[in-house]
Amino acid sequence: MVTGGNSGIGKATAFEIARRGGTVHLVCRDENRAEGARGEIIRESGNQNIFLHIVDLSDPKTVWKFVENFKQEHTLNVLINNAGCMVNERELTEDGLEKNFATNTLGVYVLTTALIPVLEKEHDPRVVTVSSGGMLVQKLNTDDLQSERTAFDGTMVYAQNKRQQVVLTEQWARAHPTIHFSCMHPGWVDTPGVRLSMPGFHARLGARLRSEAQGADTVLWLALAPTAAVQPSGRFFQVIEISPVLYTKPSIEAVTHHLLTVGPQ
Repeated sequence: MVTGGNSGIGKATAFEIARRGGTVHLVCRDENRAEGARGEIIRESGNQNIFLHIVDLSDPKTVWKFVENFKQEHTLNVLINNAGCMVNERELTEDGLEKNFATNTLGVYVLTTALIPVLEKEHDPRVVTVSSGGMLVQKLNTDDLQSERTAFDGTMVYAQNKRQQVVLTEQWARAHPTIHFSCMHPGWVDTPGVRLSMPGFHARLGARLRSEAQGADTVLWLALAPTAAVQPSGRFFQVIEISPVLYTKPSIEAVTHHLLTVGPQ
């Protein structure tokens, strides 16, 4: 399963898995764009086993209902949490949650937590979360997880969300030892998200940005390679190597408590 599989790193990842003969479940928000991506992946890979699920990850109840239906019909070996957003102006969901947090952190938490029983039934199950090296500029702020108390900066909020994903990955690894959990930095990649949300950054780096296929290399390794499965679970990877995360561990409990408070009951 690849979330955000209709563009960027997610699409490149989904295509390569399809090319190798895997069954792929695309979880996307925009149905028109997702249908186009699905058709393209099928045509270019020759693999018909590409399924599409339209889900808004910023809505925790919708995510939970999706998993309840999914597990009645499908099995799952690997979950790739790739979808994300960077909203540069403060925006709230219908549930009153900050949009970046709802999508990047809570959506990932609810989807992963709900799918753990499905994954635990399979051989060599894995969860890979696409984080970002941008999180290294942010210490985890457990007192303001929804960015309510300071001037809003979408880039820094995104970095904070990516830090939160690293924390969750460590916690999941401890709680569920039969599943291999990892998160990773894909490098700085020329994706639609970077072009739209960080135009200045995109213009400055230009040709130095990695391609979408290059950005998918560590994701694919973590999701598929036998050598990845023997790496310690719960770690942060960059360029197919474990990388330091530089934060204090006691903050893990604060993140989990907040997610349990705002998540679907």
